[in-house]
Amino acid sequence: MQNIHSIKQDLAKLLRQLSYREGDFLLASGRHSDYYFDCRVTALNARGSWLIGQMFNHLLKGRNIKGVGGMTMGADPLVTATTVVSHELAHPLHGLLVRKEAKDHGTGQYVEGMGNFQPGDRIAVLEDVITTGGSVLKACERLRSAGLIIDCICVILDREEGGRQTLEAQGFELQALFTRNELLEFSRSE
Repeated sequence: MQNIHSIKQDLAKLLRQLSYREGDFLLASGRHSDYYFDCRVTALNARGSWLIGQMFNHLLKGRNIKGVGGMTMGADPLVTATTVVSHELAHPLHGLLVRKEAKDHGTGQYVEGMGNFQPGDRIAVLEDVITTGGSVLKACERLRSAGLIIDCICVILDREEGGRQTLEAQGFELQALFTRNELLEFSRSE
């Protein structure tokens, strides 16, 4: 088994190779950026998924949570990777997915997977990239409305563009695997 430092380094290299692009990009926040980070490419890669699951489980170790969730579609592979690896590590975490729009049939719910949870259960919210924090706040609002308690928010990349401050002002703790500079530095190291 790899140690956590080498897992993080391997993840940084894979993220840099598969998910990091430089150029001129319009972000979901409406801002323009000279780089874009498409985590889905890495999260949908077999090795990338396992590395992400390992790292999120490491971040969440020791927290009294029952599961992880996030906004579909970006968080779908992150939640899956984390729940599968949690089972492998004999510390099972269940998953939740938050819809952008409520279902127009059946129960009409925003949150999928609630059958594994009770009101008052503590969870972590997963996100690939945080810029301003707007998307993850919407997920948190819907998860709280479902009766869950948000223990923390875990992201792969904090762009360091105000998202952390926005989340902390709302009472949330942010745990990031990397900032942009850390990702670039980690991916270069041996």
